[in-house]
Amino acid sequence: MPRGRSTFSKRQKEQKRQQKQRDKAERRSQRKQEQPEVRADELREMQQHAEEQAALFRIGSDEAGTPEPSPPHGGHRIDQ
Repeated sequence: MPRGRSTFSKRQKEQKRQQKQRDKAERRSQRKQEQPEVRADELREMQQHAEEQAALFRIGSDEAGTPEPSPPHGGHRIDQ
């Protein structure tokens, strides 16, 4: 039995939709593969910048050692 025109159009439309999904999944996987290389470079730059900033803060410090950590939640330190 011959298929009607609407069945043929529906089948073509569905094939196009599936192809779009495959293309989208392929682009997504390519982006995921490329992303770690960029991240590693950015991470190195950020670490270097953080070290430079830390060095600047240490220059003006009067104490030779590391500063004491501040108490959590902005509370006051009580010496006993």
